[in-house]
Order: sequence, then structure tokens, then C-alpha cells
Amino acid sequence: MSGTSEGPAPAADLDRAVITHSDLDAPPRAEPLPYRSVFTAAPLAMAVVDPEGLVVSANDTFGALLGTSAEDLAGAVAADLVDLTSDARSWHSYREVLGGRQARLRCTRRLKHPEGHSVWAQVTVTPLPGEERGVLMSVTDISARRELQARLRHLQMHDPVTRLPNRTLFFERLTAALDAESYEQSGTGRIGLCFLDLDGFKAVNDTLGHRVGDRLLAAVAERLTRCADEAGYARANTPLVARLGGDEFALLVEDSTGTEQLADLAESVLTALQAPFDITGRRLSVSASIGVVERHAAGTTPTALMQAADTTLYWAKADGKARWTLFDPERNAHRMTRQALASTLRPAVERGEFTLEYQPLVGMADGRLTGVEALVRWNHPQFGTLTPNRFIGLAEEDGSIVQLGRWVLRTACRQARRWQLDHPGEPPIFVSVNVAVRQVWDSDLVADVAETLAETGLAPHLLQLELTESAVMGSAGRPLQALQALSDMGVRIAIDDFGTGYSNLAYLSRLPVDVLKLDGSFVRGFQYEDRDATRPSSADEVVVEAMIQLAHRLGLTVTAECVETSAQASRLRGIGCDTGQGWLYSRPVPPDRISELLGSPGVQAGVGNP
Repeated sequence: MSGTSEGPAPAADLDRAVITHSDLDAPPRAEPLPYRSVFTAAPLAMAVVDPEGLVVSANDTFGALLGTSAEDLAGAVAADLVDLTSDARSWHSYREVLGGRQARLRCTRRLKHPEGHSVWAQVTVTPLPGEERGVLMSVTDISARRELQARLRHLQMHDPVTRLPNRTLFFERLTAALDAESYEQSGTGRIGLCFLDLDGFKAVNDTLGHRVGDRLLAAVAERLTRCADEAGYARANTPLVARLGGDEFALLVEDSTGTEQLADLAESVLTALQAPFDITGRRLSVSASIGVVERHAAGTTPTALMQAADTTLYWAKADGKARWTLFDPERNAHRMTRQALASTLRPAVERGEFTLEYQPLVGMADGRLTGVEALVRWNHPQFGTLTPNRFIGLAEEDGSIVQLGRWVLRTACRQARRWQLDHPGEPPIFVSVNVAVRQVWDSDLVADVAETLAETGLAPHLLQLELTESAVMGSAGRPLQALQALSDMGVRIAIDDFGTGYSNLAYLSRLPVDVLKLDGSFVRGFQYEDRDATRPSSADEVVVEAMIQLAHRLGLTVTAECVETSAQASRLRGIGCDTGQGWLYSRPVPPDRISELLGSPGVQAGVGNP
């Protein structure tokens, strides 16, 4: 007989022999019944084996188990009958029992019956009692038990709705695929994963019920399985399709050949899900967002692979759903950086890691410095100097913008007052501070401004607060009341990035606004180096000129951002723009560089640039 070794536990590794060294005492002598009669009639398959390992006698049950007669087993090599030679460990223990050096051997074997079917058997070998030499070999048919274990394992490892492998089996397969022995011996040494989530599935469950939802999931599983079968055609491995929970599925590709293979699989899944599903007489449409990860198996862990897949799935949904997205290490590094910044933002304010730089605001008519815009910088201990676009959005999300904005306001006003005191013979310059909408809603901005002006001694008209157009236009209730109160206080209000948001010009006349700051995208459209009347004006110039005229009619002044060339400055001056700001005059600079500009007859181009 032949077979393969198998241990009784755990269920996932039933091919390993389990050797038991307990019960060192010899078994008790049998009751005074006729030994031969008991041996022959016993329902347990037994055989007496001599010290050389040959069968002395076997009962009929033993013969029936192996598909032969008991008489034919006499003289046979016992170890061959139950496949004890198939692995070194079992064979060594068996020899130890035969030699009287070990009390017992117990192991599980899969034996092949002459009729073609397999028999799972538990083999026990113990020394004969008393002075008798040799061992008693008993074999128990545990096929029914193993079949029950297999059925229970299948139920445990498969999803009852879709009949696909469940999360437990998926991670078992994934862990095995990432085991070094698995990918080092053969294959490509790479692994791929398509992690998908159905778009809008919750709406199906909520409106049509879980019964319809479950049927839809089962139908989706069938299409995913077909995609996997087609992808595995003529390849060594067919992708494993698993339901991880809810409406999340995964397709695991072992020994992948590269990102192209995973991209083709993801594309085939999207195509397969495009056709509507017929569920209980209803035609339902569903799409999926898929995160795709493909990499070397070496150095990868199940946790790292799933985190990458989950992140990429989030990108696919954020990018518009119904698509697949490939994992991008650079994008992931940016996300990790963003998380790191978000977690340290509040403590950074308290640790004093922020500083202010100031960019000049220059009168277009005479080139004189009239004001500065305060721009915050984060001197991060790990990432270096960060500009506002890297962290202001995070500060608005977690509410720390209130604390940070209050610090910026006080620091900028204190600095403006310092310049005024240091240059008493010069007209004082105003300071412009950006204000986020959340500062208006989550704090008493009016009280903060009043307290800051009183504390620093800065006159209200020397403070300008900038709010974005989208934040100001259509304001009602508390924001509008705050703007009106600030304006009544004498503080100047500016609309930043004007022309890119709502542009509700009719509403503009009713807002307490003093300044419009034109978005730099308009200024970049100024094309010509000179003002040749024979050349037509660009569309941006026409728009800007109209906005300037309208602003002046409303009693507002206009500042142009992103002025980078003298030609742009000349054209803006020609159409009546009041103030310019941009690299033509200066980049944002520390406070001492602004002090150098005070008192000069005009700001020369590039004077503040390093």
C-alpha cells in the first residue's frame, strides 16, 4: 500500500505526522478471555508485528481495511502496508518502538485502497504486553471524520452568500504566497492584488433590501470568477477571488508577471461589471472602484500589501469611481507626509515653529511701497520650510486654523507697528492678513482683531483682512455681520483671488469690501511687451479692464497679483490698476528686508529677490 503522511491537527496542515511519546508504562494485560478470539473478532483493525517489522498475524478487519484477506498479510512488511516509510520522522519513531526505545507511535496516513478510493487512517503502534516481543499495530478508519472536518473547514473558510473564499482563507493564501520558501523555489517572485469595492451598493441594500443585495453580490462574484478563470487560462496560476466582507472583493495573483497583467485583469473586471444585472426581475447596474498593487514578494508583508491596496482603492474612489488606480509610491509618500503634518500641526503652533514673511504691495502709479501681505511659513523639523499650500488646508480641516490664524494676526500687526515706530518720518504701510472662513465661524474674529489692535497699538486702517471670493460672495448671517463690524471698526476688507469664484457683481456692491485682488491667472494673459494700439487686447486684458472700471465705480481699489514682468506692470498701469504684487517687485522676504525698502523713492524690480 502507498500513501502520504498526515498529522491529525491542525486542520490546515493534515499531512504532517504527529508522534506521541506518552503512556510510557506498558498497557495492562487483557482480561482472561481467549486472546485469539478477541483478536479475530475485534472491530478495530489490528496486526501483530515481530521485532523485524514483519506481520505475524492480522485480523479480518485489518485485511478488509486494506482490501485483502488477513491470511495474505502474514509475512508482509508492516511499515509498507500503512506507509510509515514516506517520511523520515515517522520511520525513525517506528523503528524506536520496534526496538523498545519508545513507548508509542501515533500518526495519520492517507492510504490508497485497491478499488481506487482513499482511506484516511490513524495508525497506532505499541509494544506487546508482558514478555512477548514485537508490537501491536492498530489502524482506525477516520475517513468519515476527515470528511466532516473538510466540510466544516469549507464552511469556515467560504462566504455563505457568494460561496467565494472568505477573508480568513484569503489571508491564509496571501500569507503562504509571501512566505520566502514559496516564492524563492519557483515562480516570478512577484505578487499582485486587485482590491475592489462596489460603487453605490449601499443604496441597493437600503432601497431594495438585503435579499436583493445578497443576490447582487452573488451575481458579481460569478462575473469576477469568470474574469479570474479567463486571466488564468494558459497560466500557471488562476487568480484567487475572495469576498473580504460587505461589498469588498479581492483578486490575488500569485507569481504575477508585472503591472500590465494586473492592469489587464482590473480592466476586464470593469468591463464585466458594465452590463446590467437581472436580479429578481429588476435590472440593476453597478460599477466598481479598484485599487491595484503589484510588487516583489520579497520584503512585503500581508499587512503592507493590504494597506497599499486600501490606499489605492481610496484614490480610485476619490478620482471619480468606476475606475482602477495603480499604487503610486510617490503619491503614497505625499499622503503619509500629509498625515504626519496633520498630526503635528497643533503642537507646532505651541512650539513656535511658524514664521512670517512679507511680500510688498506696490503702488502702480509711483512704485512706492504701500503695504505688505503676511505669508506664514512652517519651519518643520523633518520636512524643512513649508509654504501655506502644504498645511493651511489641513489646519482648516482640523480646526487648528483658528489658533494659527490668531498667531498670524498678532505677529503681523506687531511687526507693522514696529516698522511704523522705526520709520516715523515715512508714511506707515498697512499689513494684509489672510483669514479663513472657519476663523469667522469658529472664533470671535471681531473680538480677536479688536484685542490685537489694542495690544499692538496699530491703527485699524493699517490692517487689511483678505478673504477668498468664494467665502465672501453670498455670505449671510454671522460672516456678513463680522465683515460689517470689522469694516465699521476701520479695518480694510479685501477679496482675494477675485474672478475665479462666484463673481456675483450685483452682490458685491452690498458687501463692506475695500479692495479687489485680481487672481494671477488674469495677469498671466497679458501678452504684449509694449502698448501698441494696432494690436488687439487679449481677452484677459478686456476682462481685467472691465473689472477695474467696475471696482472704481463702486469705490474700490484693485490689486493685481502675480506681476512678473515690466510689460505686465505697464499694461496694468495703463488700464488703471492701483496696486501690484508679484516677483517683479519682490518674493516674500523676512521683516528686515521690508525695512530696507521703507523710505526708498520706489520699489525697483526684483529688489526683494534673493
